[in-house]
Amino acid sequence: MNSDIILLGHGSGGKLSHQLLDDLIIPILSGIGPRDQNDAALLPGGEGRLAFTTDSYVVDPIFFPGGDIGDLAVNGTVNDLAMAGARPLALSVGLILEEGLPLVDLRRVLESMRAAADAAGVAIVTGDTKVVPRGKGDKIFINTSGVGVVEHDFELRGSGARPGDRILINGPVGDHGMAVLASREGLELEADIRTDSAPLNSLVETILSAGGEAVHALRDPTRGGVATTLKEIARQSQVEILLQEKAIPVRDAVRGACAILGLDPLFVANEGKLLAVVAPEAAADVLAAMRRHPAGTEAAVIGEVVGEGNGRVVMTTLIGGRRSIEMLSGEQLPRIC
Repeated sequence: MNSDIILLGHGSGGKLSHQLLDDLIIPILSGIGPRDQNDAALLPGGEGRLAFTTDSYVVDPIFFPGGDIGDLAVNGTVNDLAMAGARPLALSVGLILEEGLPLVDLRRVLESMRAAADAAGVAIVTGDTKVVPRGKGDKIFINTSGVGVVEHDFELRGSGARPGDRILINGPVGDHGMAVLASREGLELEADIRTDSAPLNSLVETILSAGGEAVHALRDPTRGGVATTLKEIARQSQVEILLQEKAIPVRDAVRGACAILGLDPLFVANEGKLLAVVAPEAAADVLAAMRRHPAGTEAAVIGEVVGEGNGRVVMTTLIGGRRSIEMLSGEQLPRIC
């Protein structure tokens, strides 16, 4: 640890987050090795494997274009289960409410959570509520845990990438992070930027149906964005990944806003996107299947695993140069998920 106190950067999903996990939290709590650190834990079950995951949501503001902290919390946990190839079954909800939160806002968040759960086909079955004094929280924090069942024998893990694999994404990046930032800062943007928050379990079913065991890894690039997530996969799999900048879909409005604010869309959070690492012989079929699904109409192949390595990620830029992709050392955009 390079710091003796917690910094905002420890929650960024970048270098400081990984350092906190690898040097302190994981060694003390579980000792799980880096290759086995995935979006959900797989547990033994009766007739199939169970997947279990948990996440906490502290977004500021709690309402933003296209969504709010409620549907974000449900979709985020559903998607973590889906990235393990699991069919989500049930969620728990933990609410930490700050004194002074208007009941109308709480009702809006709860109704949003219920609608998101219904859309994902998952039940909210248990939970807990706590209230903290005024000034000791920030309106509302939500923890959601989820359990799902893995009904196939495919191995989906961050350490599963192999040389030759193609990297696919289901649509444009950066929408969620920029929607939150615009709402937080009151930015007057000419174009309407809305969160991409959505459940991806149905899309994952489509991907696995099309690709089967040729799908080696699935990840949703939330905190830290596409760049950080691919860096994680490259490190876990001990491979080198080459991206093509011209192939990475970014909406013009997001690209323009990022340029004005000095942000890189590759590091901006997403909440309705996934990265699929697929064997080359199945990539075309998986891409076609993704594009037929409502959540993947703008899917694209954005890179490939070019060989074994030490976790290097490189991008061929628009002008033909090469750029090394590293995790952020600090916080590009705080409080987004």
